[in-house]
Amino acid sequence: MVVPPAEYVGRRRQNGPMTPTIAEAEAAASRHGRGQGRVLTAVGVVLLLGGLCCLGWLAYQYFGSNVVSRHAYEQEKSALRAEWQRPAPADQAGDKAGQGAGAGGGSSPSSAVAVPGDAIALLRIPRFGTNVEVPILEGTDLGVLARGVGHYVGTAEPGQVGNFAIAGHRVTHGQPFARLLDLNPGDQIIVETRSAVYTYVLDTAPRDLTVKDTASWILDPVPDKPGEWPARALITLTTCQDLFHSPDRSIGFGHLQSTRNKT
Repeated sequence: MVVPPAEYVGRRRQNGPMTPTIAEAEAAASRHGRGQGRVLTAVGVVLLLGGLCCLGWLAYQYFGSNVVSRHAYEQEKSALRAEWQRPAPADQAGDKAGQGAGAGGGSSPSSAVAVPGDAIALLRIPRFGTNVEVPILEGTDLGVLARGVGHYVGTAEPGQVGNFAIAGHRVTHGQPFARLLDLNPGDQIIVETRSAVYTYVLDTAPRDLTVKDTASWILDPVPDKPGEWPARALITLTTCQDLFHSPDRSIGFGHLQSTRNKT
């Protein structure tokens, strides 16, 4: 190989660009490769962190939220029972007298003024377990349903003639209605208020009826009979039909079988 004189090389550097040597080309390629590697590493880290965040969110929704909500259930139940130990407000004094024993119920609501989010009753469904008890709160907002079962505002009160309609999560946030689709006609739903214990009996299995979340007729005083005046106390239970978020709702209907006034 002929090596050009040093002065020739110097003149080329002064007069114009030189073709890079193999070593220079390799060094440039190495720098470019390292740059690409850093970009790919950064992208990989971002994707990994994004995946971990998604997994963490799902874990909280389907596991962590149950722990938080069940703790909230206990707080709501304790607060409600403590409230019942205090003398009833004057506007509830007629509750016990108005709710006559038997299946007919009465015309007085269990609470004259229910503030959204307030606990109004306790729910027990024997098929779910003898010790399973969930608070019923006024309203069906997501924040309310994270603390118990929600009572649809505007529907009848517990034991009242008309349609007492409630909703609960099937998954997440304590999942109080996780086994709602296991219920059969004849199963009992027990609702306890300050002054009485109401025992409803299921007429239709929730797994047999699915509607869209826009189906408002299920909340009518007499479901599926718009404009009809109610003659007895009814109950409607609603939950998501699917295990994931869905516009479909599983519905169970029942009627009041008996009322036991508390002494």
